[in-house]
Amino acid sequence: MVIVLKQNITGDERQKLTDYLVRNNFRTNEIKGEEETIIAAVGKLKVDPREVEILPGVERVIPISKPYKMASREFKPENTIVEIPTIRSQIIRVGGQRILAIAGPCAVETREQMMSVAARVSESGAAMLRGGAYKPRTSPYAFQGLGEEGLKLLKEAGDKYGMPVVTEVVAAEFLKTMEDHGVDVYQVGARNMQNFELLKRLGKLGKPVILKRGISATIEEWLMSAEYLLSSGTDKVILCERGIRTYERATRNTLDLSAIPILRGMTHLPIIVDPSHAVGIRDKVAPMGLAAIAAGADGIIVEVHCNPDKALSDGAQSLYPEQFDKLMRDIEAMAPVVGKSVTHLRSMEIPVKLADAKTSSHDGIVCAYSGKRGAFAEQAISRYFDTGVTALPVDSFRMVFQKVVDGQADYGIVPIENTLAGSVFENYDNLTQFEDVSIVGAVHLRVQHSLLGIKGTTTDTIKTVYSHPQAISQCSKFLALHSEWNRVDCVSTSTAACEVAESGSNKNAAIASGVNASYYKLDVVQENIEDDPANYTRFVVIAANHFTDRTEVKQMADNCRSSVGLNPNMASFMFCVKNEPGALYTCLGVFQSFKLNLTRLESRPIQGQPWRYRFYADASLQSTGADAVDYVNSVMTALKVQADDVRLLGVYAEAGKSI
Repeated sequence: MVIVLKQNITGDERQKLTDYLVRNNFRTNEIKGEEETIIAAVGKLKVDPREVEILPGVERVIPISKPYKMASREFKPENTIVEIPTIRSQIIRVGGQRILAIAGPCAVETREQMMSVAARVSESGAAMLRGGAYKPRTSPYAFQGLGEEGLKLLKEAGDKYGMPVVTEVVAAEFLKTMEDHGVDVYQVGARNMQNFELLKRLGKLGKPVILKRGISATIEEWLMSAEYLLSSGTDKVILCERGIRTYERATRNTLDLSAIPILRGMTHLPIIVDPSHAVGIRDKVAPMGLAAIAAGADGIIVEVHCNPDKALSDGAQSLYPEQFDKLMRDIEAMAPVVGKSVTHLRSMEIPVKLADAKTSSHDGIVCAYSGKRGAFAEQAISRYFDTGVTALPVDSFRMVFQKVVDGQADYGIVPIENTLAGSVFENYDNLTQFEDVSIVGAVHLRVQHSLLGIKGTTTDTIKTVYSHPQAISQCSKFLALHSEWNRVDCVSTSTAACEVAESGSNKNAAIASGVNASYYKLDVVQENIEDDPANYTRFVVIAANHFTDRTEVKQMADNCRSSVGLNPNMASFMFCVKNEPGALYTCLGVFQSFKLNLTRLESRPIQGQPWRYRFYADASLQSTGADAVDYVNSVMTALKVQADDVRLLGVYAEAGKSI
């Protein structure tokens, strides 16, 4: 059972509760969360839970019927996110809306081998490096690994390319050596899944663990092994499906992809898949890796070798670097389809500055935006940062988010709503998928649209008009007067202006800001064609939130101050309501009880869950500084009681509001 403690429980009450549980043959594990402290009491239930609930210091008791207690959804309804720090001050998160790729050779062989494969897989998009230093082989005459020397080579390669390292622990006696050499993630292989003494020793380290499914293990047996790790002290367990033994011999094992959706309903733990060991045939690995992502896996772990034909272990199932690169490109393409984003390592390279970038107090800061020179987003960057910041143009809103997460831009700026066209839903969805990004600022920009064309263009010569869909919507009254014109969507208004200039035809025109006329040598055919002069777009400034969840409110406020030196005056929340009458009303009551003025409430459908919606709320803050941090923390605590999947999107300053 799970025992939730009162916040004001005394030391004496805590000790009496522990003594009571021990007397009744329960093993206890205390877990301190962000809002609540709980005691997981594991053992045969011989007492009435109500007897525990009336003990001093106990808030409530939650009985758990599953044999795997701490791994069950009953114990923790929300998904676990396993956080793994890198030497580049980045937090790699496994679970949630991310897709993680772990890659490397089956066995560490030489320094040259590790350096070459680490270079290739990191370049292709792997976020962690795998490699076996100790190898549990079926034959005692097969290569057994380099041991401690292998750990050194693995860690050296991982550190050079900023990748946390994953390696298999085959016996408890090697734990100290592995810890001394800085192993980031410990892998428990299929043969050791039920080595319970090893699991207990490993759990006490409190380190991230990848637990592979045994070759003949049921899902429940697998979760019971995870329970050994969780009950011993670690809360960082990642399940790995690697194929099970069946009568089929066409592949090395049979990859049980059905385990992924089944596990989702049974446990809160993240799930990855090892297609290399599952199929054991190189050309079958990539299709099964993609299938795993489509089935809902949080990532894959695959074997890659620069010369697999000469590999000392599992060469037949190791991908060539070129094959892994193709697999990662396919996963990148699939990620938006399944509503996720791929985890990338932050780049150590300095982004290329634009030739006309201005120098200022912000010199060296890069802000990404979607479009080309002259886009409204570029104007918003200048307004928000006041003086020159290097503006980095990219091809889509999603790429803005990706550049920020990858560290190729310090900030990004994207439109979130317009007074005429309404919400930019794509960016609400991007905020959902990119959980490693938070809002650190906002700015309003007056949007004035002009009709642009090459010299000699008139409204009579125009046959096709190019622009972003939002701009087309904002000029609907003007366009209604020219219903014969074809309309072509572009990724930005500035891109539309560029395309019209390149076409060299007076049959084409663009709807864009008038500043694009000078940039692309176009004429202004007609000015101020927007439906209403009070046409404003609200842009949000985003930054990577590479910090632990326990400090998120303070770090978001600090990020806000570091961007423009202002104290936050806004907070944005995301949450899902429970499936019960009055659920949304109850959640909104939280904001009312804290006297928060909601300035916006938006809903978006949840992918894969028909008729369920995710809500986004913006609220004005009355407090500033440390008071605002405490205030938002209190709101989050109360909201998590009433809602599911609660996330703080940002604590930030909005230009134009009183600070």
